[in-house]
Amino acid sequence: MEVINISNEKETRKYGIKLAKMLKPGDVVALIGDLGTGKTTLTKYVAEGLGIKENVNSPTFTIVKEYRSGRMPLFHFDVYRIENEEEFFDIGADEYFYGNGVCIVEWADKVISSLPENRITIEIEHGKNEDERIYKCTY
Repeated sequence: MEVINISNEKETRKYGIKLAKMLKPGDVVALIGDLGTGKTTLTKYVAEGLGIKENVNSPTFTIVKEYRSGRMPLFHFDVYRIENEEEFFDIGADEYFYGNGVCIVEWADKVISSLPENRITIEIEHGKNEDERIYKCTY
């Protein structure tokens, strides 16, 4: 596990772009963290690193949003409102995992056993100061 201390949004952007450069089709990134830890913000910067031109925002009510303007598609999930893992499969989530794009799953702890084992997991915690975050990353 790699622990990364993020001091501000500028560092979040730098990390998100760096992560995007490492990603390849079929990768799944599981984001775990409380409300307000910056899961969607990190996702926006990964999207920027992938060359996504659309405005990236939380897909809370649609569960998944597709962005196709970058070097590869980004499938952005927010499973906060999902009641169980069966509901996750009902939306066809597993088909996205083995497709030609990258999947980022916010609130991934709710469906963790349904995600591929070879995923990237990033647990995000609040730091000591308001803008600080601690990323606990498993690649």
